[in-house]
Amino acid sequence: MLRAIVFFTDSPAQTRVTVFDTTLRDGEQTPGVSFTFEQKLEIARQLSSLGVYTIEAGFPASSQGERETVKAIAALGLDSFVCGLARSTTGDVDTCLDCGVDMVHVFIPTSEVQRVHTIKKSPEEVLRITGDVVAYVRDHCDLCMFSAMDATRTDPDYLIQVLQSAAGAGATILNIPDTVGVFSPSAMRRLISRIISEVNCPVDVHCHNDFGLAVANTVTAVEAGASQVQVTVNGLGERAGNADISQTVMILESIYGIRTGIRTDLLYETSRLISRYSGIAVPPIQPVIGDNAFSHESGIHSHGVIACAATFEPGIMTPEMVGHRRKLTLGKHVGRHAVRQMLSDAHLSPSDDQLDRIVEKVKFISTKGKKVTDADLYEIAGSEMGMVNGLRAIKLEDIAIMTGNHVIPTATVKALVEGREIVSSSTGNGPVDAALKAILGALPAHVQLKEFNIEAISGGSDAIGHVNIAIEDDQGRVISASGSGDDIVLASVEAMINAINLLQRLSRPGKV
Repeated sequence: MLRAIVFFTDSPAQTRVTVFDTTLRDGEQTPGVSFTFEQKLEIARQLSSLGVYTIEAGFPASSQGERETVKAIAALGLDSFVCGLARSTTGDVDTCLDCGVDMVHVFIPTSEVQRVHTIKKSPEEVLRITGDVVAYVRDHCDLCMFSAMDATRTDPDYLIQVLQSAAGAGATILNIPDTVGVFSPSAMRRLISRIISEVNCPVDVHCHNDFGLAVANTVTAVEAGASQVQVTVNGLGERAGNADISQTVMILESIYGIRTGIRTDLLYETSRLISRYSGIAVPPIQPVIGDNAFSHESGIHSHGVIACAATFEPGIMTPEMVGHRRKLTLGKHVGRHAVRQMLSDAHLSPSDDQLDRIVEKVKFISTKGKKVTDADLYEIAGSEMGMVNGLRAIKLEDIAIMTGNHVIPTATVKALVEGREIVSSSTGNGPVDAALKAILGALPAHVQLKEFNIEAISGGSDAIGHVNIAIEDDQGRVISASGSGDDIVLASVEAMINAINLLQRLSRPGKV
């Protein structure tokens, strides 16, 4: 692994920055996202295992359900501090305290537009309320975070007065929110530098991503002296979201050499957990944890990473560091080295002539706009090399689906699994989900669905659907396969069985 490229950056004085995660509070404010009680507890445990310094568990005064959730998280005995959000009222603070949180996070709008239109308070009133509420928190709790809401649109001189009032009343850390994401990195640097020079209190930042600058502004704030960063998993949050934890942490750890306390090898796993519970997919090109973050198709790139991964990857950040995997992918730009490597991983050694024909067929299929799956590659290789298919791990004999307006979708499959007849049933969010879960439930080994997408390849209500899936076994092998048909359930089942059987073949050298 290459050493951190600190000479590319302005080196901050600090060597450690703490991470404040607000996925459970601001992240859940993402339109359409609502975590269940059980999911929130599991997320809190995961964030604690990840090494998050402080978890903002929620806004207790907002509802009875939120109070119960924050109280339950505070009672888990996590390694992280648990924080509750409160408006600048004693009632909100008391509600947080009743939940048993370690920290109370109080906020008040400070910009003119917010003061006039949301709380209708004068500058003097905001100053007084700030000092009073922070002092009240400190009388009852050891840790108090104060946020000047919409700080980046607040008159700088007035903002300094508010922050000095909070620090003088006992705030243990000051949060500077870029509430509507309008700051630039250069402006952030100037503001944080001034605050640190004029206010005697640690500073953190909470940046929104309206212009795509949340991570850049967060990192720049650290360069200027901020000692804590506020983030969410997958960048969830209001409107365009917040600074993403994976990107922020890996920039600080790998480029700046700053310790964050985060177990970076759990970043990918945590991202997928939040994606599953939020229902918001992670874009393939998402930095650090996207499926394409360490994937290579181009022949030149694939050849390079096979020889030395640092040729076309950062080097200072490897897939293993974030719990991810490197993958060579198939497409019209694929080269011989990548195809040979992928076949070698499956214990296949085509001759040079056979390899040329395999590559030619892969490229031909790709130019037609079709995604070439792992299953396609091995079928092509088997044909060119004159090999017969190996034993099938699973052979579907029958499938029955029950669904309707008032019926929980249920699937039952009868299949030969390694020569034994197995009947497996499962419910799901829909008939496809139920069918795939029933198939996975019939397997003796643990296999999980990693990727699923459907596209129509003809028009009309009887359109032919093409399903691409990827599955992962307990050894971390990821295999992709596809299926097509006018019945999308059966096409999905076909894709799943193709992928499972491919895993079986790959575990037996010499078989395809």
